[in-house]
Amino acid sequence: MTIASSEFVGEITAKVESKSNTPTLPPGTTLRDIIKTLPPEVFVKNTPRAWLGVAFSLLAVGLGYASIAFAPWYLLPLAWIFTGTALTGFFVLGHDCGHRSFSPKLWVNDLVGHVLFLPLLYPFHPWRIMHDRHHNHTNKLGEDNAWYPFTAREYAEIKPYERFFYRLIRGRFWWIGSIIHWAVLHFDASIYPERQRSQVRFSAGLVIAYAAIAFPLIIAFGGIAGWVNFFLMPWLVYHFWMSTFTIVHHTMPDIQFKEGDRWNAAQDQLTGTVHCDYPAWVEWLCHDINVHIPHHISTAIPFYNLRKAHKSLQENWGEYLYTTKFSWELMKQIGDKCHIYDEQDCYRSFKQAGF
Repeated sequence: MTIASSEFVGEITAKVESKSNTPTLPPGTTLRDIIKTLPPEVFVKNTPRAWLGVAFSLLAVGLGYASIAFAPWYLLPLAWIFTGTALTGFFVLGHDCGHRSFSPKLWVNDLVGHVLFLPLLYPFHPWRIMHDRHHNHTNKLGEDNAWYPFTAREYAEIKPYERFFYRLIRGRFWWIGSIIHWAVLHFDASIYPERQRSQVRFSAGLVIAYAAIAFPLIIAFGGIAGWVNFFLMPWLVYHFWMSTFTIVHHTMPDIQFKEGDRWNAAQDQLTGTVHCDYPAWVEWLCHDINVHIPHHISTAIPFYNLRKAHKSLQENWGEYLYTTKFSWELMKQIGDKCHIYDEQDCYRSFKQAGF
């Protein structure tokens, strides 16, 4: 993973110190207007290409587990990193299933999504329902559920233990954010509408049953060390990427969240979403999930068409796109600044906000 150059660090620091400078779309611009500028072929589902993605991820994960099995102890961290990153590819493919962009057939999307999510212990339907809400209310205060930033008033009103975890994931421990999100929001059917609770219970029950079978088997053949090597460490790497991708997608010191009466789908889906370049091996294993702006323009675009759609957006809407590059310095800037949401400055640190 590349450390930012001094020029890039300076660029990021300049962004951190500025207020929101997001350009405003021409009056009357709608999301449909943006979608119409995309080539029609980016919306076309290619079933062989989708299954090729599954085959690629299966091969990569298999190689990862083989590397864990045969690597000497001093190379295990590299094997964990590779395997966990490859498992993130499972999530990305399941993500397309959740948006129904993997297959034209609903039952195929549900089946493949559940199967790919099982090794991650991720309940498919609860995630799908929550994620749809995120897309419908991206960067909307009081509605979005992905890395939602507390205002000073909201932070002051939450319980002490909630403040502890909020401070944790909004700082240098951002990488456990998706673990907390997974544990709190994806197993409790009571927080979902009544009509969706049976789906939530099914997916959560399937994950629990999988763990009840897989964990004892892993421990029986490899002991606790085997469980740590083959499940826990790759799973933590997977969540590192889940947390990193998702926080960077919508959290920058100069990207606004807005109240509902000021929120505009075209403006806030296009300019409130971040394109971030990662090392090539990460992008390959994770099926270009970092090419995220087209996905917020339309969830109907399959993963293998994201780059073509992004190129079109660059040609037609380039001045409105927020692009950056992954680095540890970038994550430090987000972790040091993006704490308490402020309408004027977008974000203030806990210290600046008086906490």
